[in-house]
Amino acid sequence: MTTPAHDQVRMVAWVHGRVQGVGFRWWTRSRALELGLTGYATNKPDGRVHVVAEGPESACRALLELLRGGGPPGVVDLVVDTWEPARGGVTGFVER
Repeated sequence: MTTPAHDQVRMVAWVHGRVQGVGFRWWTRSRALELGLTGYATNKPDGRVHVVAEGPESACRALLELLRGGGPPGVVDLVVDTWEPARGGVTGFVER
């Protein structure tokens, strides 16, 4: 069963803390795929990880809570999120 297009969202999260070099992007990719999301996780030069996920809003919110929840590898100090309509055209979830 597919989710109607109007229920699809794009969640953009900037994850601050000690989140590079600890398997954070791999962990994020695994959780996103388990939730049926598409998108990517990218290390940024300033030490943050940029996460973009598209799919049902409930699944994106679940990923956001996992990012904040203390279970990820490394140490998450802050997650800043924004929401927008899904853009589509993204397949899979990759580490960049």
